[in-house]
Amino acid sequence: MIDWNRVTQLRDEIGAEDFDEVVEIFLEEVEEEIAELRANPAPETLEAKLHFLKGSALNLGFDDFSRLCKDGELTAARGDATDIDLAHIVETYTSSKTEFLGELPRLTSD
Repeated sequence: MIDWNRVTQLRDEIGAEDFDEVVEIFLEEVEEEIAELRANPAPETLEAKLHFLKGSALNLGFDDFSRLCKDGELTAARGDATDIDLAHIVETYTSSKTEFLGELPRLTSD
C-alpha cells in the first residue's frame, strides 16, 4: 500500500524538518480533493483531479492510491468518467493514510 523506500528517500532528500512540512501540505491538499471526490464532482473535472492526486500520491509513496488515480484518470480521459469507482479510490486513500500515519513515527524516529 505504501512504498516505504520512497518515503525514506524523500525524507533523506529534503531533511526531516522539511519532510514534516511536506507531509502536512500533502495531507491538506489531498484531503481537499478527496472531499470533492466524495461530493461526486462533475465528470469533466475528474481527469484533472485524479491527475493531481496521482502525482501527489507518487511523491509520498501512496502506491495503491496512486495506481487507482492513474486508472481513473485514464478512464476519464477516454470519456468514461461514470465508470470510475470513486468510493474505492477514497477508501484506498483512507486506508493508505491510516497505514502511513501509523508507521510514520517509527520511520522518523530512526
